[in-house]
Amino acid sequence: MSTNPSFTWDDLQYFLAVARTGQLSTAARHLRTSHATVSRRIDRLEFVLKVKLFERNPRGYVLTTVGQRFVETAEKIEAETDRLQADVAAGAMIQRGVIRLSAPEGFANFFFSQQMGAFFEHHPNISLELVTIQQIMSLSRKEADIAVTLDPPKAGPYRTEKITDYTLNVYASRDYLAQAGPIRERDDLLAHPFIGYIQDMIFAPGLDYLGDVHPGIKPQFQSSSIFAQLTATKNGLGLCVLPHFIARRQPDLQIVLPHEITLTRNYWLACHRDLSNVPRVRSVSDFIYAAVRASQDAFLRPPSTAETAPGTGTSRRAT
Repeated sequence: MSTNPSFTWDDLQYFLAVARTGQLSTAARHLRTSHATVSRRIDRLEFVLKVKLFERNPRGYVLTTVGQRFVETAEKIEAETDRLQADVAAGAMIQRGVIRLSAPEGFANFFFSQQMGAFFEHHPNISLELVTIQQIMSLSRKEADIAVTLDPPKAGPYRTEKITDYTLNVYASRDYLAQAGPIRERDDLLAHPFIGYIQDMIFAPGLDYLGDVHPGIKPQFQSSSIFAQLTATKNGLGLCVLPHFIARRQPDLQIVLPHEITLTRNYWLACHRDLSNVPRVRSVSDFIYAAVRASQDAFLRPPSTAETAPGTGTSRRAT
């Protein structure tokens, strides 16, 4: 029996799982093992290193200062292990594995999910996990391998590139506009109910639309979900700012004041620099770039059939 025990790559996997989740039970599920095994491996690692990596409290495991520094080292080893596995694999095996993609709900549900058939046709051995929760996933903690974001990360070891601009307009249902009062200028918008995001739950500045439309707008219905906002708009609850690539598939919606109000936002693709050249990560990134380039009109141009409603000041088509 060795008197100088050392830690193994397996120990680091247990450490990273707990560091990323903060919970033994959640880490155990990810690793497909027991709660007791994870606890034992963490205790063993701390004993071998002779440092305390986590503070234990009723809410879970919290990294100590030493533990936070150790995460960086462990993730570098993890990335090198992934790269080594990719290098020694042959043929299609290089493209095998799981990729977790984090993306805003609109991009994920109304664009990317419709492209996945083409992706799997070309990459049948890659499994995708698509995360659309309303928060910024941490690339540094490997909560996601790739992230589509509304704003580029301000700092960190990331490779970031703009995917595309996209444009938005104020929309309403045709039935609503047929019954509502006239909308000829911006100030007329104040007489109509608006639909928007919950202000204190806006997770990216790019989603704060209504102040750019008119500083006096106070939304009557608010939701953290763009799908709920779209549904409310289609049901005639009021006016809503929507991206063209979402609204263009809704023939019952019309643009309001198209020649006065057009907003522009951006989508960015971010990836941890250590993972950017892993083949399966690169395959997903390249596919997203290509799919968006092929759909530029959907992101940048309003629907060709979108007309201004009667009483809004013009009968010309929006261009």
